[in-house]
Parts: sequence; C-alpha cells; structure tokens
Amino acid sequence: MVSEGGPERPAAVTHPDLAALVSVQLRSGDGPIPAALERGEPVDSADLLREERWPAYRALALDSGVRSSVTIPFRRSGLTVTLSLYSFRPGALEDAPHGPARALGDLAVTCLVRDRSYRAALTELDQLGAALRTRPVVDQACGIVMHVLGCDADAAFGVLRRVSQATQRKLSDVASAVVDKRGRGLDRELASLSD
Repeated sequence: MVSEGGPERPAAVTHPDLAALVSVQLRSGDGPIPAALERGEPVDSADLLREERWPAYRALALDSGVRSSVTIPFRRSGLTVTLSLYSFRPGALEDAPHGPARALGDLAVTCLVRDRSYRAALTELDQLGAALRTRPVVDQACGIVMHVLGCDADAAFGVLRRVSQATQRKLSDVASAVVDKRGRGLDRELASLSD
C-alpha cells in the first residue's frame, strides 16, 4: 500500500482474497497496516488465532485461512509504502522484516520516489517549454505597451499581468490579443491600467 499523507491509499495484492484484508483495515483504521503507519516500524502477529488486537481484521483473516502476518513500513521523501506478508501457518513470518522482504520494500519505495521525481521534472519541463514558446509574444506585447504608454519594460509587464489577473485570462492570451491589435484602440485602456 502507498500513502502520501492524503486520504487516497492505492494498494496492490497478489491474491484476490487478500484485497479484503487490506480494505477492512483501511475502512476501520484498525489492523497491522494502520499500526505500522502510526509506529513507523514492522507490526506482526505470529498467530492470529491467539491475537486479541484488530477484531474485524482478525476475523476476516482467519476466515480466509490466514494465520500470521507482518506489515513492514518504508518511508522516504514524504512517501510511505507498506509491505504486508500473510501466511497460512502460524509463526512463519518471524524473520520476514530482515530478509528479502526488506530488500523488496526498499526497492519498491526507491522506485516510487524516483518515479514521482521524474514525473515532477517532466511537468516542470513542460511548463518551462510553454513559457519559452509564449515568451516572444509576451515580449512583443511589452514592447507595444511600452510604446503606447511611454514606460519601461517592468511597468509594461506589470500592466499585462494586471490585465491577465483582472480578466482571469492567461498572460500569453492577453499578450496575443495586444499583438494582434498592434496596440490600436488600447491607449485609454492601457493608460488606466498603468496607474
């Protein structure tokens, strides 16, 4: 299960019967997954038949034939991944938090953090690309406003920004409109916005 602190917690299971075990914990807020998230350390139950914690989870687990479980949390960069292992035999998962399950969880959280960073970088790259594509139009519009108002570049950009905010239009759309009109008919309107 993956958690970023919000209400949405996507989970993946390797067997259809296990999905209900995850769902009951998330719905009730009670079970090994919520406990591991709260504590930040592995939470296990060596034998659910003798367990007294988590009644709803315990009943469903036993009904599914699960006798023991361990949930291991992995935290990095604001992301928490929990890896839950289930066994049909009691006491079968005692060493799980230290063996291959630990390596698998570390790998999973590392990959998810890298993927999130990669996606953020792609989004930023798209935004920078859009800004670069609209920059010439904004520069032309600033030049027109500078000519019409007799002001400097900073003041002209401020006028365009105020028009954008006041009309709830993108700055590039406002700049395109100014360039299309070549400043004609904008004298009074721009002068009123330059104050």
